[in-house]
Amino acid sequence: MAVKKATRDAYGQTLVELGQVNPNIVVLDADLSASTKTAGFAKAFPERFVQIGIAEQDLIGTAAGLAAAGKIPFASTFAVFATGRAYDQIRNSVAYGNLNVKIAATHAGVTVGEDGGSHQMLEDIALMRALPGMTVIVPADAVEARLAVKAAAEHEGPVYLRMGRGAWPVIFDDDHKFEIGTAALLRDGDAATIIACGIMVGEALKAADMLEAEGLKVRVLDMATVKPLDAEAVIKAARETGAIVTAEEHNIIGGLGGAVAEVLAEQCPTPMERVGVKDVFGQSGTPDQLLEFYGLTATDIAAAVHRVIKRKA
Repeated sequence: MAVKKATRDAYGQTLVELGQVNPNIVVLDADLSASTKTAGFAKAFPERFVQIGIAEQDLIGTAAGLAAAGKIPFASTFAVFATGRAYDQIRNSVAYGNLNVKIAATHAGVTVGEDGGSHQMLEDIALMRALPGMTVIVPADAVEARLAVKAAAEHEGPVYLRMGRGAWPVIFDDDHKFEIGTAALLRDGDAATIIACGIMVGEALKAADMLEAEGLKVRVLDMATVKPLDAEAVIKAARETGAIVTAEEHNIIGGLGGAVAEVLAEQCPTPMERVGVKDVFGQSGTPDQLLEFYGLTATDIAAAVHRVIKRKA
């Protein structure tokens, strides 16, 4: 059985590692340090940890000030609060000035589970992707999350890191390579290409196995960086496989599917299907129940591949 680990756990552990080697790393939280896993950093480096309280606008504003002073702040809270409640501060205090703030959001997507639709943020990628200069990263598992946090710390400029609540199977070995703006080819094939991010990468790999058992070899791309998107990998996949399916735990509007569709429409028109939440809010349920209800399973991805193949020229 595959090892399971939450991306938020990897985030918290990596912060401590970074804190040990870089004195400019500072961490801020909005009264959720036990849940966002920043509590470990607070214990190790109390002088570099700021507990803002339930005041997300202040969280971002304070992070912007620290960045202007030369620090590398990681501002942490749930995705629904980070991007929704503090959008104005992100836009005007961080992105507008291109400040070196890392917004690290946990509890994204429907897999927040029983907390329900009010806390299941499905619009955050769209909000952050639309901001000039903002880098948007959605790691697939705990290994990639660790690498993404380190890459974000080294990157100059604002970064949005999207992580989840639950423990999901670890996909990658410790030798996995992550580079901002570069897709990872996980499977090769010529029947179609599945482009996924976050926990949907694991579902994409399961779908690829299901399809291979039917005689269809599909390409799988892990598009952990939604912005800047690896357009070259998207165009190459479109030209070589002739059909694209995107998969994300996010609204189909404005997220990974939208980003890929923009590239294809402008540079390489190709039959495409988007697997994601169909422009509705979430609801309470277990993560597995919600993934099935909203059509975010390997079976749903495989079905989308079958549909898109029928549209190939």
